[in-house]
Amino acid sequence: MYSVKLSPEFNKEFAKLQQRAEKGGGEATYLMKIVNKGISRIATKLTVGKKVPKKLWPKGYIKKYGITNLWKLDLDKHWRMLYTITGDQAELIGIVLDVMDHKKYDRKFGYKTS
Repeated sequence: MYSVKLSPEFNKEFAKLQQRAEKGGGEATYLMKIVNKGISRIATKLTVGKKVPKKLWPKGYIKKYGITNLWKLDLDKHWRMLYTITGDQAELIGIVLDVMDHKKYDRKFGYKTS
């Protein structure tokens, strides 16, 4: 098993999502379920996602997090989890940077949406 952490920004979003889910928000409950499943998958195998080519990395992630790799994990047909792998040979850590719907993902990476 590997350690999986949340970026400070995503940690705030995750806490808000958790609160909405606890209040019985249907979409929030579903999203919590698939996000937790994604985190578990990363904890089991860090390279479970697809590696994003460097030329496609959003500059904001490079600037904010200093990433040296970026991975995308499809949580379902509509939701994507972006994470990076950091650490050394003694301990590798997956850091979840963001979770977004397909439309936001397409905009962030410059793909045309329908």
